[in-house]
Amino acid sequence: MAYLLQQLANAVPLAALYAALAFGYAVAFGVMKRADITYGALFAFAGQMLVLFTDVGYTRMFLILPAALAFGALIALSYTLGTSFLIGRSIMLPLSRKSPNTIIVAALGMMIILMETARLASNTRGIWLPPFLNDMVVFWDSGDFRVTLTEIQLINTALMILMILGGAYVLRYTGWGRVWRAVTDDALAAELCGTSANRVFLLAYIASALVATVCGLLATSYYGTMDFGAGLMFGLKVLMIAAVGGYSDPLKSAGGAALLGLFETMWGAYGPFLWRDFVIFTLLVLLLVLSRRERVAP
Repeated sequence: MAYLLQQLANAVPLAALYAALAFGYAVAFGVMKRADITYGALFAFAGQMLVLFTDVGYTRMFLILPAALAFGALIALSYTLGTSFLIGRSIMLPLSRKSPNTIIVAALGMMIILMETARLASNTRGIWLPPFLNDMVVFWDSGDFRVTLTEIQLINTALMILMILGGAYVLRYTGWGRVWRAVTDDALAAELCGTSANRVFLLAYIASALVATVCGLLATSYYGTMDFGAGLMFGLKVLMIAAVGGYSDPLKSAGGAALLGLFETMWGAYGPFLWRDFVIFTLLVLLLVLSRRERVAP
């Protein structure tokens, strides 16, 4: 029983991460209507810039660790959001009116550029953050087994949940949210009513990138590093994770992604670990196929 409770506790941070990523992806997908693996690349790029510039601040500028982390986070946030603005305005916006295949090719190219930029900037060396906020918070103690999470897991989970709730509030109760829904429903009709669909597209893309960036910073602060090849893995994974709850509503996407995070944790705890990714990706592909059939069904 205690082991099950610990695994459920372990699932909460992963479920929050998947939910936040799916929520952000659905915001951009609503106006783009195209599969875009650049989102996962931006997530990984933010984490890579965090470790790189934190290392610069700590080893070259001789900042104390909190200041070095703040410096790395600020630079990573600036670089990633600036990059997403250029990608959204100069690449994704013009191509979103073209064939879906053009978006796939462009996204793959941008992902390679971001991955190689991070690799070259780091001289192909893995950089690790020192552990911090690792004190255990005990939820249940049976005497010989304790159910715990670390402080950073709890902080990251809380921030991701607040980001989802804040985004849901903006989409549902603000003027920008109503405009976003209008463009996602029918961009041409929204244009005829005086709304700039291009402006909404760009704002949604940047808002989506902001969610990916914050998630990248939080995930890297917990895991300690971000692999150079993580962009492709997370790009594909987030694309399919968001489909679990459907792309039509970011909150539903977040809910479906959270369930997948729970399933992945339970499989890692009770199933063969070597088969985990195979099973997860197979399940995601099946869900994508089923959701596509539902959308095209008369």
